[in-house]
Amino acid sequence: MELWEKQMNRKLIRPNLAEYKGKKSRESGKKRASPSYDTAAENYYYLKQMNKKTPVAIVFPDGEIIEGFIEWYDRNCIKLNRKNAPNLLVYKSSMKYLYKVNSDIEMTKDSSRKKATKSTAKSE
Repeated sequence: MELWEKQMNRKLIRPNLAEYKGKKSRESGKKRASPSYDTAAENYYYLKQMNKKTPVAIVFPDGEIIEGFIEWYDRNCIKLNRKNAPNLLVYKSSMKYLYKVNSDIEMTKDSSRKKATKSTAKSE
């Protein structure tokens, strides 16, 4: 036998495609679970406002504003206590947004406005 005949007698090794497909399908079956969208930030905010009995205002899409403090909440609604008015159970889906009535941010804005008006009045 010559050298080239010995080289031609090499055996071709092929991977079994059925095994490869089986591994691939098992890996694709183990998809990662999507992350939860609940960060608990909303729950923390409501609990904080409930415990401090912070006065809040709820604004509805039609522009109506209702003030009170949060007594209770769950995933779908908020119970709002009001002075000299009946308490309300408000669905979160019907609210446009909610804000604190006596927030520190509003106070600092008001005080900076007063300072600005005083300084402009003196310069005139």
